[in-house]
Amino acid sequence: MEELTRLEWLLGNDYKKLQDKTVLVLGLGGVGGYALETLVRSGIGNLILVDFDTVDITNTNRQLIATKETIGKLKTDAWEERIHSIISSCNVTKITAKITEENIELLFQNKPDFVIDACDTIRVKCLCIKKCLEYHIPFISSMGTANKMDATKLEITDIRKTSYDPIAKIIRNYVKKEHLKGKIPVVCSKEPPKKLDGKLGTMMPVPAVCGILLGQYTIEKLLKEICYES
Repeated sequence: MEELTRLEWLLGNDYKKLQDKTVLVLGLGGVGGYALETLVRSGIGNLILVDFDTVDITNTNRQLIATKETIGKLKTDAWEERIHSIISSCNVTKITAKITEENIELLFQNKPDFVIDACDTIRVKCLCIKKCLEYHIPFISSMGTANKMDATKLEITDIRKTSYDPIAKIIRNYVKKEHLKGKIPVVCSKEPPKKLDGKLGTMMPVPAVCGILLGQYTIEKLLKEICYES
């Protein structure tokens, strides 16, 4: 792909091997969108997009895909168009469905090499983590980015080492209750969330950096796997 020549210079032969990898992104919002953009521009050749929602005007403050031209479109469709406008040869599989306990297996039917969880539904997050551990699929999950303003407080860590984040607390309790073993990598902020009377305010840098960190971790792990395979 001539579009990513500079990436090929950097990665050498590993670049072509990244094109053979398949990554699933669950949730294409403020966080998942930037994770997906990172994957596209890093040479991942096969992407599985999972989201049931449409682009809304309220998404424009933080979501990469949200423009006047995409309002009302399914996020999976809008992202497919964007991906192919960047890299025409990228293979895109769309799962335009609301993931629940009943259909969680949809995430694994195409045998992804890596899973990025950027969804908003805590129950689905829990199930996704559990299934990835069960199927030995490497993954990373995003915690909360709402009501936070300092993107420098985000870090990649294990769920058991998180603090301040209400979503992470619920996930930690689930992991303990289910006796889940193994590393559970997450992107989480050390910044205490602002209290906004039940409202969820967002500022673009925080979900954007969270998504980029998810993408960076994914690329790093896939490159390590490629080196191991070699």
